[in-house]
Amino acid sequence: MPMIPLSWLCDHVDVEPGTTAEDLAAALVRVGLEEEAIHPARVTGPLVVGRVLTRVEETASNGKVVNYCRVDVGEHNDAPGTGKEPSDLPSRGIICGAHNFEAGDLVVVCLPGAVLPGDFAIAARKTYGHISDGMICSARELGLGEDHDGIIVLTEQYPDRRIPEPGTDIVSWLGLGEEVLEINVTPDRGYCFSMRGAAREYSHSTGAVFRDPGLPGVLVDSVPEATPDGFDVRLADSSPIRGRAGADRYVARIVRGVDPQAPTPRWMAERLEMAGMRSISLSVDVTNYVMLDLGQPMHAYDLDSLAAPVVVRRARAGESLTTLDGQSRALDPEDLLITDSPDAEGSRVIGLAGVMGGEYSEVCPTTRDILLEAAHFDSVSVARTSRRHRLHSEAAKRFERGTDPLLPGVAAQRAVDLLVEYGGGTADPAVCDVSDLPAPTRVRMGVDEPERLTGVALDPRRVRGLLETVGCRVDGPDADGVLTVVAPSWRPDITGPADLVEEIARLDGYDRIPAVLPPAPAGRGLTRAQRARRLASDALAQAGLTEVESYPFVSDSFDRQGMGAEDPRRRALRLRNPMADDAPLLRTSILDTLLDVAGRNIARSNSHVAVFETGMVARPEGMVPAGLPSAQSRPDDEVVAALLAGTPAQPWHIGAVLCADATAPGVLSTPRPYDWADAVEAVRRVAGALGVRVEVTRAWTPEEARVSGPPMPRAATDPAEVAPFHPGRVARVFVRAGRDLVDVALAGELSPAACLAFGLPARSCGFEMDLDALVGAMPVDPIQVSAVSTYPLAKEDIALVVDADVPVSRVEQVVRQGAGSLAEEVRLFDVYEGDQVPEGKRSLAFALRLRAPDRTLTAQEAARVRSDVVAKARKLLGAELRG
Repeated sequence: MPMIPLSWLCDHVDVEPGTTAEDLAAALVRVGLEEEAIHPARVTGPLVVGRVLTRVEETASNGKVVNYCRVDVGEHNDAPGTGKEPSDLPSRGIICGAHNFEAGDLVVVCLPGAVLPGDFAIAARKTYGHISDGMICSARELGLGEDHDGIIVLTEQYPDRRIPEPGTDIVSWLGLGEEVLEINVTPDRGYCFSMRGAAREYSHSTGAVFRDPGLPGVLVDSVPEATPDGFDVRLADSSPIRGRAGADRYVARIVRGVDPQAPTPRWMAERLEMAGMRSISLSVDVTNYVMLDLGQPMHAYDLDSLAAPVVVRRARAGESLTTLDGQSRALDPEDLLITDSPDAEGSRVIGLAGVMGGEYSEVCPTTRDILLEAAHFDSVSVARTSRRHRLHSEAAKRFERGTDPLLPGVAAQRAVDLLVEYGGGTADPAVCDVSDLPAPTRVRMGVDEPERLTGVALDPRRVRGLLETVGCRVDGPDADGVLTVVAPSWRPDITGPADLVEEIARLDGYDRIPAVLPPAPAGRGLTRAQRARRLASDALAQAGLTEVESYPFVSDSFDRQGMGAEDPRRRALRLRNPMADDAPLLRTSILDTLLDVAGRNIARSNSHVAVFETGMVARPEGMVPAGLPSAQSRPDDEVVAALLAGTPAQPWHIGAVLCADATAPGVLSTPRPYDWADAVEAVRRVAGALGVRVEVTRAWTPEEARVSGPPMPRAATDPAEVAPFHPGRVARVFVRAGRDLVDVALAGELSPAACLAFGLPARSCGFEMDLDALVGAMPVDPIQVSAVSTYPLAKEDIALVVDADVPVSRVEQVVRQGAGSLAEEVRLFDVYEGDQVPEGKRSLAFALRLRAPDRTLTAQEAARVRSDVVAKARKLLGAELRG
């Protein structure tokens, strides 16, 4: 993220005296630049100039030679005869282990109470037999460099600067006391990765005077034109991406006779350090400084290592490059390269364009003649190369967001001036400036477009003025009220009217945009299916279950659930680009994710788990794969139809997993664990909330459950067919559609193998229901609520002897049909198989509760209901009344 020191920003914009980093952050936030952090000064507390008065070498008990010094620190001195170690001189006593100074030298003294980088607090302490009342500092201790061989002697290290008097605070003098603002820049505003861009935005926010350093006559006096004898550079991109050349401008400048040992000026090194970079060498520091200041990445080559011409081209098969970080990289044909010697045999790769230079031709400690590169590279090309090689350099960050194509000439001249001034070099009069820049994009926008998109009415003159403030060239409006706008060269993100409106709203003030809620159209609301899903979730939540939401991405857990090899649930869709490598599939069952959720809760000591989830599952049967459509135009009906055919069916399912105890332990009671009946009851609750009557049987197939078919067998169900449920303790739930039964759910106890595989307690239970199928069975008309009858209840008990393989739900259905509208409740209260009934039969006893809405039932009417039930059961089921 860009670092903005106020002292550097002041070079380009008039910052009000007394402005703090917090003030700067608030100003930039108003124009859309978010504050990331404010970094405090590197040194706090008293850091002053000191003059060494005496230096006495002493040998400690461990053999180390140290110096006991009396140091004059001005107003911070102890008076003669006072202090922690009294002296005849106004001074402080300090122990120092360095030996590169003498009495009379001016040094940097850190007094007690100061805090150095690394949160190193200074205090007076006894050491080597003396009280050291402060510290004489080295460059590394102050964060000014890596030198720790000796302390800073100001007269030696800053011979060209006037050294303040002893006792003077030197924090600001050394550039250590400035807060630095770090900002967060959105991808469309890459120009703010520079002091030039940040200063421009500060000007927009405050109205302060901005001096654009990117214009000739501001930071540089002038920019020379290209000359015929300039260094030969050729732009030869034979395979542009998206029809755009990888490079459309390349400026090359030569500086000869640069002193390789010339130091980087302190002010430049300090600014680089505040921006998060370390000083390396003058030539490298100059290119980095220009990049941070103007936003134009640059690169310096050793001129003696190059063979003209320099060619910008795409990589060839088999080429590689060892970059400045020492890694050898195999190149891709899409990589844009900087090369020299264009022969087929002798072509040499010297850099990845816009990303990183190569070891070959890099500036070294003996380089005197330098070729400076300032170019404009395509943002997409640089972004792809940077990601492909995982090289996220400072240059790539700027190029991939878009740089100013008109800036390379100014940036190159600025770098030349700095090398001449501080490196003693000579600017070569030969100038190379190869340009193939396209014509700027012209955007047409109606003057009423800002009001249409933001709701704020603006005068056309205000619209035009704000666009010109941004840097746009504006013509019009014409007779139709349309402005023709050319975006500034540093804003490649402005390509349409909406982009211009965004700039207008940003500068006019987001706070001026009214907050208006859109009116809700009448006659709309939740769909029937949406209401049903909410009712289903509410029913389970009211029953004490907890709703969870999980990602629909799963691993291959089919074997853990015990599914058969031909189970359709195994045909899961594999994602081309999964969020996690260990979860590449779309779930085909809601239990795919719920079992993991329950197991995770159990593993984290949550002993009571009753969770449910409502969500979609993916069933790819019948899919016809479709290719990816082009994004260049709106897809036609044929393409849309192909996409729909390639989209899997995604029905809504609802499921639950119930573990451990259904009731909490009490003083006088023992807890009851969940069993299969709780899972079945949960299914009945969901169905009841939707007004659907379900039929529950053992887990037979729908064909076996048809009432018109043969007697149903008592053989156990194949475990793989009902996985992950226990084959003997699971119920299948149906809804009736005419004479057919539609399978909608399985509910019951999970198999021991599944419980073990997912880390669940033994005999855990659950269910999964096809919610879409249940919604399809909902009554079309609203559920009618009958008035509560105030008349007395009549009771009848009936015990019917039926074949043992007839489902209880079927018998109950027949009893209800026989009782008719007078049946308020039909409840099974006894099942008997034994000596008193024939073999292959069983007795099912039902309690009937009868009530009429308009009268008291007579004994004769109750008896007639009883006889009707027995007759109906005898006719449809062959049942007999048990004697």
